Amino acid sequence: MSKAKILVLGGLRDDALTDLKEVCDITIGPVGHRPDDDRQWVLDHIAEYDGVIVAKMIFDKQMIDTAKNLKIISTYGVGFDHVDTEYAKENEIVVSNCPESVLRPTAELALTMILASARRIRYYDHTLREGVFLNADEYDNQGYSIEGKTLGILGMGRIGQQVARFAKALGMKVIYHNRHQLDEKIEAELDAKYVDFDELIKNADFLSLHAPATDETYHIINADVFKQMKDTAFLINVARGSLVDSDALISALKNDEIAGAALDVFENEPHPRQELVEMDNVIMTPHVGSATHVARFNLSKEAANNVLSFFKDGKAINQIN
Repeated sequence: MSKAKILVLGGLRDDALTDLKEVCDITIGPVGHRPDDDRQWVLDHIAEYDGVIVAKMIFDKQMIDTAKNLKIISTYGVGFDHVDTEYAKENEIVVSNCPESVLRPTAELALTMILASARRIRYYDHTLREGVFLNADEYDNQGYSIEGKTLGILGMGRIGQQVARFAKALGMKVIYHNRHQLDEKIEAELDAKYVDFDELIKNADFLSLHAPATDETYHIINADVFKQMKDTAFLINVARGSLVDSDALISALKNDEIAGAALDVFENEPHPRQELVEMDNVIMTPHVGSATHVARFNLSKEAANNVLSFFKDGKAINQIN
């Protein structure tokens, strides 16, 4: 019996693919550095593959129609908004994601951004590099303590819950809004209070986004939201760039409607808006939520296991459609 042919698209760790290579024939395809050329290469070759692991390349109707033999798509990450999951289902293609491996490192990055925002790391670093050693006795040069502050979490899945655990340990108050209220036992463990969306944005000193990219969450953080937030609040986004209206964010920062923002994701990746680049109260990282050595190995392994279980055991792990 011939082995299933798997196309790997993205920077997966080769040493995490050992088990998959024993069962399937693996081809390492383009990693996405030349989006248009790489997409055309995949369109030209995808028909011969039974499975694909894909990082960021868009798998839309055109791609799925071309993939005549495709049986499973595994994303290389927890997000799957770049895959048309419903159309894949119509074509009897399973879609799986990788929710476990990104949990801890993404939550750690969110915590890092909360602390860096509060302690004004971007501002201090920038002024030192410009040759200015600030006088920390001056009130305007001081940062903020997070103990006793309110962390508002939008999207209380596993990553949001881990951020809540970190915040609780540091003495923050935690409120959250989610499509569904958590079980009271989980709320008690996290010491987190469920509130409606309006209460969340009005009371949060730090608003941390952990919701998926959907039609309902597109620009959920917009001009109206910024006008209701505290002018001392910080926005933290390690989820998806589409959750935040970039124009509204820039306006809110320029008009001091909020105190600052920390962003790992952007609407127009990989090109953050220049206005954000120039602001000392904005911290930016290049979509690195899962970018630790351990996490990337585990993520590669999780994506590989999604495909391996499908072809070896006939059952997909982490199926989302």
